[in-house]
Amino acid sequence: MNANVLVAEDDPKQAELLRRYLEHEGHRVSVVHDGRAALDEIRHRPPDLLVLDVMMPRVDGLDVCRILRRDSEVPVLMVTARSTEDDLLLGLDLGADDYLTKPYSPRELAARVRTLLRRTRSTAARPVAPPLQVGDLLLDPVRHEVTVAGSPVVCTPGEFALLSAFAAEPGRAFSRDQLLRRLHGLDSYVTARTVDVHVMNLRRKIETDPRRPARLLTVYGIGYKLADG
Repeated sequence: MNANVLVAEDDPKQAELLRRYLEHEGHRVSVVHDGRAALDEIRHRPPDLLVLDVMMPRVDGLDVCRILRRDSEVPVLMVTARSTEDDLLLGLDLGADDYLTKPYSPRELAARVRTLLRRTRSTAARPVAPPLQVGDLLLDPVRHEVTVAGSPVVCTPGEFALLSAFAAEPGRAFSRDQLLRRLHGLDSYVTARTVDVHVMNLRRKIETDPRRPARLLTVYGIGYKLADG
């Protein structure tokens, strides 16, 4: 599963270690050492996946993720020394697809990269599927596009995976554990709160009033469902 991976890491030794390990896995790796260079590289040569350190000069990783998500769906694996749950949720809230805390082993990072690439590419490799429409919500699995009342909605790969599950079975109540399996398969190293953050972000994007959702509903004691029409 070879890919073009961009590593944004301000520590030259750590960046070189990641480069060597990911190249050993068969990936083509580019390295930058600050957030502004990461944004420039993504605009000129969009990668298949971004490994993004939070604590970087010029533009930090959180701002890179925030800016990136305005118009890009590139998968983002965020790495940081910050290890509290609030830090993790903030990264996901800004659009990261996964989160790894330092210190970590290059082997674990490579496994996370494989998981993200597998999730993204398995969607692209599936047989041609018709668009899914629920009311004025339209999801196109082939083009990886979402529109609400004709207006485009930019979703991260994780958000798209969840919304696809909801739209394929409108009205069905999914538990958080079921949704986590949709996100990460058997690699469930994130918590159920991850699902809550993705749902919160989706509500911001597809609801008229995210505080009073009419589409993506909470099913108390179970999880979430997409309203049927």
